[in-house]
Amino acid sequence: MNDIIAQIDAGDNAQPLTVSEISGALRRTVEDRFGHVRVRGELSGCKRAASGHFYFSLKDADARLDGVMWKGNAGRLPFPPEDGLEVIATGKLTTYAGRSSYQIVAERLELAGEGALMLLFEKLKARLAAEGLFDLTRKRKLPYLPRTIGIVTSPTGAVIRDILHRLADRFPSHVLVWPVLVQGEAAAGQVAAAVRGFGAMPDGQRPDLLIVARGGGSIEDLWAFNEEAVVRAVAESPIPVISAVGHETDTTLCDFAADLRAPTPTAAAEMAVPVRLDLHARLGQSGMRMTNCVRKALERARERLEAQRRLLPKPADLAAPWQQRADELAERLRRGLQRRADSAKIAFAGSAGRLGPALLRRRHALAQDRLARLRLPQSQLAARLTNAQARLDALGRLTDSLHPEAPLKRGFARVSDAVGRTISSAEAARVAGHVSIRFAESSVDAFVGAGAVSRPKTTKPSPSAAQTDLFGEGS
Repeated sequence: MNDIIAQIDAGDNAQPLTVSEISGALRRTVEDRFGHVRVRGELSGCKRAASGHFYFSLKDADARLDGVMWKGNAGRLPFPPEDGLEVIATGKLTTYAGRSSYQIVAERLELAGEGALMLLFEKLKARLAAEGLFDLTRKRKLPYLPRTIGIVTSPTGAVIRDILHRLADRFPSHVLVWPVLVQGEAAAGQVAAAVRGFGAMPDGQRPDLLIVARGGGSIEDLWAFNEEAVVRAVAESPIPVISAVGHETDTTLCDFAADLRAPTPTAAAEMAVPVRLDLHARLGQSGMRMTNCVRKALERARERLEAQRRLLPKPADLAAPWQQRADELAERLRRGLQRRADSAKIAFAGSAGRLGPALLRRRHALAQDRLARLRLPQSQLAARLTNAQARLDALGRLTDSLHPEAPLKRGFARVSDAVGRTISSAEAARVAGHVSIRFAESSVDAFVGAGAVSRPKTTKPSPSAAQTDLFGEGS
């Protein structure tokens, strides 16, 4: 390096240097002098190559500095680099001989000023989005015609006047204003308290719709609407919320949490209510269409009814055959009744001729004679009754003797098997084994064996003893 400098100082007598040599000398000089620098500037021309290296430029009002961040450091950036962000680049300066330019090789990029707020904005947005506060499924449909509208904004300034003026033009509504600060340290707490306060109002007093509004400004001016307290209050509000913070290009986290974002406060008023004149016109058109529809429906029904009426036969034609039939039946009935009356007269005349007084007296005498012959003397009736009673008593005794239980009362017994069948032989008793012996007063069970059983010897009673048993006394 010193040799190259000596050659430059020697003037025309020095040995000429190659382009690569002079470029290398410049590079070493720059890197030795600016081996560690921190440069603040605005990102511009951000580009990430396919290799993963990140190329950019830092600029301010008067100068521009090219820069590069190699793949390893670029992959560890805590934020997505974009044009317009103000950053502080830490690294070293070097030269690029291919373009005879110098550049900074950055090892680290940090957000500076507004860039730091943007980084905080993105981190908070990602965290709240992960909780589902910005999900589209949470968005509610705004009421078509709210009776009461709550407005959270500053009581002074153009915002509240613009909203009230637009509401009065479109559809005059009842408005409740909750005055709050919209900028400064206390602004976020007041806005969150106002949103929750409207939601805590009792039914009948609670607004149907909320508008959270503020005019435009820098990100620092609008930062109160990026606070987590405000975002959570808007997301948890039981009342549908329109966020109208800033102008069209301004975006806050309150916009993501609200049910609808309006580009301006005036646009929020337009979204909140329809145009009254349009409603009148629409109602008039709907009334006309309904009247026309009803009239056309009646006309079509009348036409169909008339067509059906023409197809139907006349009532007189329908009734004519039945009238003729009724006339024929009436004539037949008259003739039939006349014939019946004539026949009855003839029969009555014949019977009247046979019912003379002499004939009646003769029939009466014959009947009395027949009745006299049928009458019996009292003694014969008594004899017949006695004979009939005797026959009846005999039949009763015969019935009693034929009763299945009658022999049991005379000392006999009935032998039956297990199923109740009567056993009438010794062989059947041995086959059955277990038998039941029925006496007059009760029954006993018995077992019939196969062997012979010796019978005890009994003394035959004398005739006199038998006679005593039969008649209850001696001979």
